[in-house]
Amino acid sequence: MAKRLDIKDLNIYYGKFHAVKDVSLSVPPHSITAFIGPSGCGKSTVLRTLNRMHEEVPGAYAEGKVLLDGEDIYGKGISPTAVRTTIGMVFQRPNPFPTMSIRDNVVAGLRLQGVRNKAALDEVCERSLRGANLWDEVKDRLKKPGGGLSGGQQQRLCIARAIAVSPDVLLMDEPCSALDPISTLAIEDLMGELKKDYTIVIVTHNMQQAARVSDQTAFFNLKGQGQPGRLVEINDTETMFSNPTEKATEDYISGRFG
Repeated sequence: MAKRLDIKDLNIYYGKFHAVKDVSLSVPPHSITAFIGPSGCGKSTVLRTLNRMHEEVPGAYAEGKVLLDGEDIYGKGISPTAVRTTIGMVFQRPNPFPTMSIRDNVVAGLRLQGVRNKAALDEVCERSLRGANLWDEVKDRLKKPGGGLSGGQQQRLCIARAIAVSPDVLLMDEPCSALDPISTLAIEDLMGELKKDYTIVIVTHNMQQAARVSDQTAFFNLKGQGQPGRLVEINDTETMFSNPTEKATEDYISGRFG
C-alpha cells in the first residue's frame, strides 16, 4: 500500500562533515518524485536516509524526521531492518545474487523473514516478476542463475526482488545509468506502472528522464566545495522544467552548469 513520505529538517552527517543541510519536503503516495542536481550535492545521501541505509556507513548519522504516514522511521525502538522491508531500494548497478537462481533472487527477502512455504513463495515470485514486466521473459528458466540475464533484465529482477516483500515505498538510485536506451525505456515504463501500487523516489542525472517519469522534481545543489548540499526547490515537474523559481535551477536544467 503506497504511503506518504514527509522529510522534516533533515541534516545528514559523515562523522563531523555536514553533508546535507535542512531538507524538508513531502512525497505524496502513488507518485514519482525525482531528485536532480550536480554530483556531490547530496541526492543519493538523502535517498539513503529514507530507508536508513545511510547509517550503515561508519560514523554516519542523520538528524531530523522522516515520516512514513506520520510515523518517524528514526523513532525510538524502530528497527532499521523493518524500515527496509517497508521502504525498498533499487541501486544504480543491477545487483542480483549472481549464483542464485532467478526464483531464489526474487524471494530472498521473504526467506529472510522465515517464509518457507513453496506454494506461497512460487506465487510471490510470479506476481513480482509480472509486476516487474519480466515474467514472460524468464518463466521457463526460473532455476537458471540471475547473473545470466542481460543488464536490463537484471535491473528488473532487482525491482522484482524489492517488490516481493510488499514495500510501501520504492527508492531508486539512478536505476538506468548502467543500462542501454531500450532497457532504460523499459524501466521508465515500469515506473509508471509501479506508481499505481507504490510511492517512488528516484535519483537521476538524466533531465529528460526526470521530465518524462516524475510527478514532482526536487533540485539539490551546494554552494561550494566542502559546503553541505541543500534542497534549492521542489515543485511539480512541469513547473520545474518550464518556470523554475530559482536561477540556479534554471541554469542546471538548461545545462549551463552541472
